[in-house]
Amino acid sequence: MAHSVCPFLMFQKKDAEEAMNFYVSLFPDGKVIELVHFAKGEQGPEGSVKTGVFSVAGQTIRVFDSPVKHAFTFTPASSLFVECEPEAEIGRLAAALAEGGNVMMPLDNYGFSRQFTWISDRYGVSWQLNLK
Repeated sequence: MAHSVCPFLMFQKKDAEEAMNFYVSLFPDGKVIELVHFAKGEQGPEGSVKTGVFSVAGQTIRVFDSPVKHAFTFTPASSLFVECEPEAEIGRLAAALAEGGNVMMPLDNYGFSRQFTWISDRYGVSWQLNLK
């Protein structure tokens, strides 16, 4: 029997810790729950993230620096969907996540939402922000 479901973000450029700290800084309730680095002689490069767990907006997310190079990375087809309020909050998050990233749908009224944006951040993680 499953006990929980948690998003898992696998980084390939040793960005997991930096990304996790960035995401935690964006949310008032953000916190790092667990951070374990690979030690010398272990499978991954020393100092890279073996296990990282953080929480933002009540959601727990796991991160990992993969020691194995893969032919894939993040895709916008999987994203973190964030319900925002007030309107100033969606603007603040959109600006922070877009810095160094790619705005796929600019913050605007698309009919299904008064304010919505879809962003791939500087680490390649996709975020959908929606004004509640």
